Amino acid sequence: MNKALPKSNQLPLSHLLLALAIVAVWGTNFVVIKVSLESFPPFLFAALRYVFALLPVVFFVPRPKVPWSNLCVYGIAIGVGLFGVLFYAIDGHISPGLASLVIQTQVFFTIGFAMFFAKEKLRLYQVVAVAIAMAGLGIIAAHTDASTTVLGLALVVLAGLSWGIANTTSRRAGSINMLSYVVWASLFSVPPLVAMSLIFEGGLDSLTTSLVTAPLGAWLGVLWQAWGNTLFGYAAWGWLLSKHPAAVVAPAPLLVPIFGMGASAFFLSEPLPLWKMLAAGLVIVGLFVNLFWPNLEKWFKKQ
Repeated sequence: MNKALPKSNQLPLSHLLLALAIVAVWGTNFVVIKVSLESFPPFLFAALRYVFALLPVVFFVPRPKVPWSNLCVYGIAIGVGLFGVLFYAIDGHISPGLASLVIQTQVFFTIGFAMFFAKEKLRLYQVVAVAIAMAGLGIIAAHTDASTTVLGLALVVLAGLSWGIANTTSRRAGSINMLSYVVWASLFSVPPLVAMSLIFEGGLDSLTTSLVTAPLGAWLGVLWQAWGNTLFGYAAWGWLLSKHPAAVVAPAPLLVPIFGMGASAFFLSEPLPLWKMLAAGLVIVGLFVNLFWPNLEKWFKKQ
């Protein structure tokens, strides 16, 4: 395994622009997910995402020098735990705009895992940050309806946990070719997703019908999932995590809800009532406090 290189505590401009491109792709992607789920059941859709992320690229990039176990954990966490669960949630259990917000609980999980492995202690400001964000999630839970259910909320939090596991796993892989890493990890995403689709989504005949009858737009959605989000988004995200501490990179997805809720309102006419804006504000403030309070504390002490 390659040794991890020293990580920078600041994002240079080129890395910042890359992070912004990633979150723009991820945020607007929730609209693509919702539209594509009209043609594909969720587990099949997730499986297709990783089939096209794996093939034919796997024949052109070498396997990264990391243990198979690391690739397996990342592939299952990102493929099944994140996107399998997220697609299932968006398919009738939560609106895509809210999903783009709730999934940001991954920031707490990512930094929490980093604290666990670094043996750091939980600090008061982190408890406050979690409480603020949980208040936002509580507002969402209090406004469940036909478009957003308690089950959907719980599933997206679970997806956020899986994203945190995937982030931690990729960081422990060290400084490697992240495109190669994401491609080869997809090898472990496809089999369980296919199995789940066969078991829960009507069997082989039903899945074959979905594949044959899906319109061109749905297939373009699959390719966008595979190439835009997986090969570009997660390879670039993993690369940033390998170059910088988790607390430096993790704030970038705070912008995902802005893109996600904005795109959902524009393209899907998803309403943005006051309670939804308040919930979004609380979650983002909680994440902001968790990530930036140490720097703000140092700044105040210098004044």
